[in-house]
Amino acid sequence: MLTKYFSTLLDPKGPDDISQPPSTVFAFLRYYLMPIKGVIFATLLFSGIATGTELMLYLYLGNLVDWMTVGNPATFFQEHSTELIWMLVVIAVIRPISLLIARALISFALVVNLGSRIRWHNHRYVVRQSLSFFQNDFAGRISQKVMQTGNAAREAVLNVIDGVWLLVVYLVGIAWLFTDVDWRLLVPVVLWIVGYTLVIVFMVPSVRGRSAQVSEANSQFLGQMVDGYTNIQSIKLFATDQQEDHHAGGYLIKLANAFHSLMSAIVNMTVVLTVLNTFLITSTAAISIYLWQTDAVSVGTIAIANALIMRVNQMSGWILRTINALFEQIGTIQNGIETISKPHEIVDVAGAKPLKLSQGAITFDNMSFKYNEDNQVIEQFQLSIKAGEKIGIVGRSGAGKSTLVNLLLRFYDVNSGRILIDGQDISKCTQQSLRAEIAMVTQDTSLLHRSVRDNISYGKPDATEAQIIQAAKLAEVDQFLPQLVDPQGNRGYDSLVGERGVKLSGGQRQRIAIARVILKDAPILVLDEATSALDSEVEQAIQSQLTRLMEKKTVIAIAHRLSTIAAMDRLVVMDAGKILEIGSHQELLDQGGLYAQLWARQSGGFLAKG
Repeated sequence: MLTKYFSTLLDPKGPDDISQPPSTVFAFLRYYLMPIKGVIFATLLFSGIATGTELMLYLYLGNLVDWMTVGNPATFFQEHSTELIWMLVVIAVIRPISLLIARALISFALVVNLGSRIRWHNHRYVVRQSLSFFQNDFAGRISQKVMQTGNAAREAVLNVIDGVWLLVVYLVGIAWLFTDVDWRLLVPVVLWIVGYTLVIVFMVPSVRGRSAQVSEANSQFLGQMVDGYTNIQSIKLFATDQQEDHHAGGYLIKLANAFHSLMSAIVNMTVVLTVLNTFLITSTAAISIYLWQTDAVSVGTIAIANALIMRVNQMSGWILRTINALFEQIGTIQNGIETISKPHEIVDVAGAKPLKLSQGAITFDNMSFKYNEDNQVIEQFQLSIKAGEKIGIVGRSGAGKSTLVNLLLRFYDVNSGRILIDGQDISKCTQQSLRAEIAMVTQDTSLLHRSVRDNISYGKPDATEAQIIQAAKLAEVDQFLPQLVDPQGNRGYDSLVGERGVKLSGGQRQRIAIARVILKDAPILVLDEATSALDSEVEQAIQSQLTRLMEKKTVIAIAHRLSTIAAMDRLVVMDAGKILEIGSHQELLDQGGLYAQLWARQSGGFLAKG
């Protein structure tokens, strides 16, 4: 019952907010800790009480020594009954209860849920990044940043509570006790604190930088491994096992060197701390003996002072390790947020409204786009597509055909000009509503590592089983479903397709993608080499379904195999990001331009290279 209560103090998903995380470490931590400040305060409070009662144990020990040294055993309980009862209350009630509450808050609320909240929010923010964000980095490296930053933030908080806060409470308690007994006992402690602080100020920060280097090296190594696993077919095909060993091995050596540098800094701090602790113990013992010889303190006081110093000596090592770990985690967080906290490149403008699609007319209005200053892809592109019109886009590789579609889907923003759908500028509409009205089948179909059913219904999660089966039949998916079995024994619609759909052939993946589009039934349809991975027999069977699917829809189809789009209402011939020719198949042949050349040079349904 109690464990359930503490477990529910924090929601592992946190608030439903997808704002950009701060880009500095302390602002990042404050951003995630302020919503749970009540739990943090309660944890600090009960941890402080538990540590304070531990200090009281040493005080009671000193008092007992003094009472037993000078007191009468026969009247011991009579003389000290009140003090002994309070000792019992502190030792048997206050200390265990506060300690258990503190551990419950840490174990069930913070350890379990804090890291999850941070990871979940970071994931939700990152997954909404632009397409180019993921194209310019390793998927493994990005996922590593999301995972390790959440873990590091959680561990940083726990290290502050279990390390820094504990040390502060202890040192304040020792200062109070020693000042009350004899201020001279406080001198070694003050000097030790000064030395300990200098270690933290001048030696620990280097750990932060070196930890960030370890974190980055680790992420790069993981990214290389994931890249190799993702492209395992290429490694096998070219028999490059040793080449991959050499390539990834270089990143492993870089990781090992970063670790060596980090460990070197930690060992140096350990040497200095050992010297400080030796000074603290010997100087406290010497002053205690001197004060006892001059009758300035009692034997009990000496017991208190030296017991506390021994406890601080024991604590100092693991607290320094805790502080080291804290700075390592701060370095890891800093390294992670450099990736995680990047602002979104494609955002909805303030006051963006949902796209209201009535007909499906599309206008590319004097549009230009370049990926960078030296790479102009689309230049002053002007094209109007009527509602329900079927347009084929033709051109050599690199002409800008796929970029045109990516701009329509607003994966990138145009540099100048506009794209309008039913007269509405898509840059002023919400991205979700825009993409909800467009269905697309690409030439490079990748599926989620989920069941066939989940992949087909991905564009329409509320689809019924009957609708999913109907779409599968129309896309000829049901032809290979009976043979599908995954390693877990799932069959047919329940079988898992593997990462990116690797367990399926290219044609099978393409058919599932077509089924997904059939089920989504969006008013604007984009086909980017939609049947390129299909054999002629299956393509012919599906082509009739695609023809039926295109009815009453605005269609943009890209194809190198010109025969698949020859029947479109109009064909747009692109070259170097510009429109060269527009017309029907026959009109373009009669013009004898680039389209006619491409048609004449086709062999086996593909464009000749060159």
